[in-house]
Amino acid sequence: METSRCIETRRSVRKFTAQPVTKEAIERVVAAAAYAPSWKNTQVARYLVVTDADKKQQIADTCMMDFAHNQGIVSRAPALVVLTMVTGRSGYERDGSFSTALGAHWQSFDAGVAAQTFCLAAHDCGLGTVIMGIFDGDKVADVVSVPAGQTVAALIALGYPDEQPNCPKRKSVDELLTLI
Repeated sequence: METSRCIETRRSVRKFTAQPVTKEAIERVVAAAAYAPSWKNTQVARYLVVTDADKKQQIADTCMMDFAHNQGIVSRAPALVVLTMVTGRSGYERDGSFSTALGAHWQSFDAGVAAQTFCLAAHDCGLGTVIMGIFDGDKVADVVSVPAGQTVAALIALGYPDEQPNCPKRKSVDELLTLI
């Protein structure tokens, strides 16, 4: 798919068919998402993919901070991606000092770039996604056994779309752009 078309047609999908997402499809998306840029090529994003219905239900029931809308999405999505970030690398020098005034926040920036790259790659493969931010990261980490040195950055529901959401109104270029 042409890049501009992929960007313009990707939507947050919250309803999925029951069709499972194959390991091969997930691998194809992660392989493309691996090209997301990152601070000094640290590549801090990691993808833990939950397809087990009981484990997804456990996350929905105990980790979504009682936000019913996201609980439903998590429990019904064929796959749930737990996007983690390796801590202590992005924004740091080898001696442990920061190279940016943003400090450790830069890892969140890298995780965000990785999340959007993942979602665009999924869309290009015919899959739908929605990035969710209302969750208890420590509880999610416990449920899926996030490796030491990583922290949960986002949850991404993944599956074959059972809806085609309309494009929300976008701000104009005049509103978004300031040339200096």
